[in-house]
Amino acid sequence: MPRLLHLADLHLGWTPRGLPDDRARVRRERRDALLDQAVELALSEAVDAVLIAGDLFERHRPGEATVARALAALRRLSDAGIAVVTVPGNHDELSYADAVYRTEADNWPGVLVDRPTFGPVATLRLGGREVHVAGLAYVGGVTPASTPLADFPRADGDDLHVAILHGTLVRPGARGAFAGERSLPIDAVALAAAGFDYVALGHLHVPQRHAGRRGPAVYPGCVGGKGLDDVGARHWTLVDLEPGAARVREVPARVQPLAVLEVDVGAFDDAPALLAHVRDRGDGDALVRVRLVGAVAFDLDAAALEARAADAFFHLEVEDATTSVASALLDAWAARPTVLGAFVRRLRAQLDAAADDAERARLTRALRYGVHALEGDR
Repeated sequence: MPRLLHLADLHLGWTPRGLPDDRARVRRERRDALLDQAVELALSEAVDAVLIAGDLFERHRPGEATVARALAALRRLSDAGIAVVTVPGNHDELSYADAVYRTEADNWPGVLVDRPTFGPVATLRLGGREVHVAGLAYVGGVTPASTPLADFPRADGDDLHVAILHGTLVRPGARGAFAGERSLPIDAVALAAAGFDYVALGHLHVPQRHAGRRGPAVYPGCVGGKGLDDVGARHWTLVDLEPGAARVREVPARVQPLAVLEVDVGAFDDAPALLAHVRDRGDGDALVRVRLVGAVAFDLDAAALEARAADAFFHLEVEDATTSVASALLDAWAARPTVLGAFVRRLRAQLDAAADDAERARLTRALRYGVHALEGDR
């Protein structure tokens, strides 16, 4: 049976934001090495074809070194007899005259999809079977995108049928919800009914699987993620293709850990105990956001906590999402005959009169920030 490696949204050439320059360089290099890792997997797993469902690159015009490295990796596949099918995405969009897929079209290994409307793009002999591949490359002003794509013609025959698309699955009646997204809207119901044995999708960074009449439609996710608000996937997606019975398998990828940890500050008696707990969770290879929740029973300075624990992580962010301050702490602050005490008494009165949880949360943040600003008065 044919075996596929389904890639999408690697975003090669992406430069992380919010990291020191040295850490950003390391992070970018590790992410740019993901395609090489995928090639090694394809070779070791005896894959017959690699499907790249868009956003291989972060930009439509990546740097020369990034392009050269990607082409070298893809040539390793084609030289090994592994078919490669590439669809442009919305980051590396084909619409532009200087898009990498236009300037490198003659050098691109395998099948480079450039048709702006959906239809057959290749028939491949894979694993002793004929596999008909259909798809499109979104081209601004040419590809119809005012309504979700709903026409999915297949090649004739009883062989295997695969579709490859970069876009957003939408349900009927969702007209206009995707306006201005610069991503192809795809009618989820029509695609499911089209009868493909496998649909390789790209664009959504969180892995998803959707059932179809004959086979699944799959988003493999953004392997390695792009940050703590976009953790992506930690696995590669392999597919063993059979008529109406595609088997999808997840293989762990070597990626930097991305994690959001929620810590209830109410479980700690003081700031040193909280600091010790955060440092105990340290991982020098991980990018971590510690989200502090609960009621504060001590003077908590999230910025200071972040600075003191940062060396235990590759990158650390501390988010103060605490929702209240313990009454005993408020009493102690309010009892002081100082500007700080007067400030706390005033904010406490507003908290007591708060109309809802949202207003209470805002006032709590104002109280906390004000206490830190006035700490010299204590």
